[in-house]
Amino acid sequence: MQVDRELDTRGLNCPLPILKAKKSLNEMASGQLLKVVSTDPGSIRDFQAFARQTGNELMEQETVGSDFIHVLKRR
Repeated sequence: MQVDRELDTRGLNCPLPILKAKKSLNEMASGQLLKVVSTDPGSIRDFQAFARQTGNELMEQETVGSDFIHVLKRR
């Protein structure tokens, strides 16, 4: 999957990964992909709720070691 922007939020806890993702998405064009890397285990459900509430599409979520990776598609 070709992402347009990557955001590293390792070490940050809720709500900072969501706030930083929201800011990045606002600077992106519709249809572009944002990859967010987090170490907050709560980010899995946080990004699911964020996608539902904002209309941005959650394309993928995966766990790699201690990292939680989320790929969002800008609405």
